[in-house]
Amino acid sequence: MKCIISQQKRTIPQRNGAFTLIELLVVIAIIAILAALLLPSLKGAKDESLGIKCMSNMRQMALGWRMYAQDSREFIVYASQNPTNIPASQYAWTQQTEDFTDSPYNYDPSVDITVGPLYPYINSYWVYRCPSDTSVINHGGQLLPRVRTVSMNFFLGGFAGTGAGDFYYTPGWGATYPIYLKTTDLVPGYSPGPSDTWVFLDERQDCINWGNFGTDMAGDTPNMPADYAFAEDMPGMYHNRSAGFAWADGHATIQHWLDYRTTPPLDPSTATDGGPAVPTLAVPRDVDVRWLQLHTVRPIQQ
Repeated sequence: MKCIISQQKRTIPQRNGAFTLIELLVVIAIIAILAALLLPSLKGAKDESLGIKCMSNMRQMALGWRMYAQDSREFIVYASQNPTNIPASQYAWTQQTEDFTDSPYNYDPSVDITVGPLYPYINSYWVYRCPSDTSVINHGGQLLPRVRTVSMNFFLGGFAGTGAGDFYYTPGWGATYPIYLKTTDLVPGYSPGPSDTWVFLDERQDCINWGNFGTDMAGDTPNMPADYAFAEDMPGMYHNRSAGFAWADGHATIQHWLDYRTTPPLDPSTATDGGPAVPTLAVPRDVDVRWLQLHTVRPIQQ
């Protein structure tokens, strides 16, 4: 007799495709760790790329400044206009006094930037603004970027040829320093020299106002580090506590600030020109102030 043995079908438990809670938490933790490791690198890469763009902008500014001088018998544009000398003020590189008001000169480059004497040699209003500048104007509910981050070394032309001795806020050092009116004035000794005299820098967005940046020369000669200060103007800190610079020989650099007092936090309450250097911010022995002094101007030889 043939024996038929029936075998029961063995059932193998099937596992669904979902993660368990523990596995899901492990995956989330790994992603969080990787993000924490990568984000600083990505931010650093972004800061570096913006810094490179800033240097490119500054180089365009420097070359435009030099080309203007070559076409003008080596006379340079003035760092600022002078309300008491309107005819000469037309040769200021900008007439604008930037603030945070809803005024066209703050957000419309055609009001001042593109009609200035330097613009035909630059031909791009984007280079007047650091790519890391976050300041905006509220124009009828629309947030518009301000047109300018760049300021010019005051001692290159001054207030339409008027020197630091006539600053309304200048202490006793004002008459000690010259105003350079031509590129041929930038000789070593009388100036820091073309490769060591800065022309343009990125200024802090809560300080910028006139077209000039007035380096406070207190404590320069004789050298008294206890007198170092910022008066009204302070340099930008857009690229990891750094600022872009354009130089009289045409090159551009990024300068990193070493003293924390040079880069205090931005003041969001600033409605017009302001910032931490109004009226004067004393910063004794600040090495960044000394660096600015050595690359801005030289005292008149007595």
